[in-house]
Amino acid sequence: MTAASPRQLHLNAFLMNAGHHDAAWRHPRTQPERLTDLRYFQQLARTAERGRFDSVFLADGLALWGKVRHNALGGFEPLTLLSALAAVTEHIGLIATVSTTFNEPFHTARKFASLDHISGGRAGWNIVTSGTVDEARNFGQDEHLEHRLRYERAREFVEVATKLWDSWEDDAILLDRERGVYADTDKVREINHRGEYFGVRGPLNVPRTPQGYPLLVQAGSSQDGKEFAARYAEAVFTAQQTLADGQSFSKDLKSRLARHGRTEDQLLVLPGIAPVIGSTESEARALERELTELQVPEYGLAQLSGMLGTDLTGLPLDGPLPELPEERDINGNKSRFTLVAELARRDGLTLREIIARLGAGRGHRVFAGTPEQIADQLEEWFSQGAADGFNIMPPHLPGGLEDFVDHVVPILQRRGLFRSEYTGRTLREHYGLPRPANRLTATAVADHPSRTGPLGG
Repeated sequence: MTAASPRQLHLNAFLMNAGHHDAAWRHPRTQPERLTDLRYFQQLARTAERGRFDSVFLADGLALWGKVRHNALGGFEPLTLLSALAAVTEHIGLIATVSTTFNEPFHTARKFASLDHISGGRAGWNIVTSGTVDEARNFGQDEHLEHRLRYERAREFVEVATKLWDSWEDDAILLDRERGVYADTDKVREINHRGEYFGVRGPLNVPRTPQGYPLLVQAGSSQDGKEFAARYAEAVFTAQQTLADGQSFSKDLKSRLARHGRTEDQLLVLPGIAPVIGSTESEARALERELTELQVPEYGLAQLSGMLGTDLTGLPLDGPLPELPEERDINGNKSRFTLVAELARRDGLTLREIIARLGAGRGHRVFAGTPEQIADQLEEWFSQGAADGFNIMPPHLPGGLEDFVDHVVPILQRRGLFRSEYTGRTLREHYGLPRPANRLTATAVADHPSRTGPLGG
């Protein structure tokens, strides 16, 4: 960056039904009856766009998460919803979570290419590997793939998807009405992929998109996850509780990039933060207490059992954690297991206290304070090398997002830390990331004829 264009942070709005706090749906400021109301999500997306956020993001799982008896769970499939949000927004990026474990590359590449065209270049893919038995059992399996194998499949999945997005060159469509030639078939290619998990001929049945590829996002912090991110991800959603942990994670992740021929400016680290905002610190802490008092311990205990791979049912809430398995024996979310276990041990928390601490962020950092105090926290992490931006997780919606946009964003703008206007059209432009070159051009095919071949025509 030059002196005229100082480094600025990036903001993503992580939209979660009534809010990220597991008791948000019980709070009078939320609207849980609107979780399948398109207009509700349109309102949230417009609010984030009014705040000049880089993007909105939707998590997803392929099973009903948690105990629906005690939380407002379930809702829209992300790509379907984001296509509808694209029609009522102009600038904000649209990031959907899609699993590589129980999907196919062709379907996924086609859907994201469609969203990128529909939105004019605003699509992003949060790449995850499904990690729960409940998900496996919705797809005819009694157990899910072992952690390492899930990442092996994910690597091949992304390779196939990127080849499919490259199967059309940018100038393949000729639209020559006089000669009756719609497309130059030398520039529309089969990919002829044969690998361990997938066999895909191609080409994709959607032309190359405004961004070339959607922005590639990843959210795993295990060793496998960090290696995957270093190879493919352009933005990483992560969870750290302290500045030192954030600095260590960012340094570690970016130190891995060179092995994959990448530079540090090609990957952005966005830790999650759940900001509990009040006009005074006491007001913010009062709201935090209100939400904690609305928690259902049975729900929190079940969530904690899932995170730790240990059945905690029946244990005294005011007692400590029992002995836990080793991380190497966890086949679910390894990074979240480690974070929660270390948090509980470091602060000597009882089960009840852990449930309260995880209520708003599920392991992501929670901070209660005034808009100035929250802006101070974001600036410190950003300036001290722990973050390139933040995944904002409002504990309650819609008010928590409105409060951040109306009261925190203006402070960041006044400090020169965040944009006042959009300067680009695509999600990649918002994040300052380049449009990827097509790896399957005629030159690339000539260099690697075994990888692909032109269609006859």
